[in-house]
Amino acid sequence: MASTTLTLSSKNYSSWSLRGWLMAKQSGIPFDEIMVAPDDIDARAEILLLSPSILVPCLNYDGIKIWDTLAIGEFLNEIAPDAALLPKDRAQRAHCRSICGEMHSGFAAMRSALPMNLKAHFPNFKVWSKAQADITRIQAIWNECLAAHGGPFLFGEFSMADAMYAPVATRFNTYDVKIDSVCAGYCDRILSYPAMQEWTQSAQLEPEEIEELEVEF
Repeated sequence: MASTTLTLSSKNYSSWSLRGWLMAKQSGIPFDEIMVAPDDIDARAEILLLSPSILVPCLNYDGIKIWDTLAIGEFLNEIAPDAALLPKDRAQRAHCRSICGEMHSGFAAMRSALPMNLKAHFPNFKVWSKAQADITRIQAIWNECLAAHGGPFLFGEFSMADAMYAPVATRFNTYDVKIDSVCAGYCDRILSYPAMQEWTQSAQLEPEEIEELEVEF
């Protein structure tokens, strides 16, 4: 059996760590977690969206290191195809890659305005127009996928796309974002997904706080 590790930073704050971890869990491949302290300079830069740190998440599979989140998903799909991180249908696979890429490189306004913070809750949070435009686009993506594939997840079964958008569901919950009923139902399914529940429980136990993300809005 390959010796596999996944390097992560904070479970409370790091959206990219969450994405990589969900993909690894979905793959079914056993792995050990290596946690980088949030005060590590590279991990902190990644969490605060100041740098796309190459440290987290980082998958090490039998000596092969993969650190970009999309690359992690593609690699895991190659070595564990039965987990269906990417759809088997070519057209669906292309669509899945497209919306994953859009999440990977876009929605900067929403990510900056609504940083991931699983232990916090800000009811009636004021969402500004640029972030709202990102939220509107995300709802359009979710509605299109759920209508096309019938749910319960974006491409039917839990896939790489759901892992990529899972931190968005946590943000909508943390900041009390108003979304349509279809998207609200999807958020509920993501937040109640067993792997997501496991991650959230671990996040609640983290003692560290990052001052920049704990301001009173």
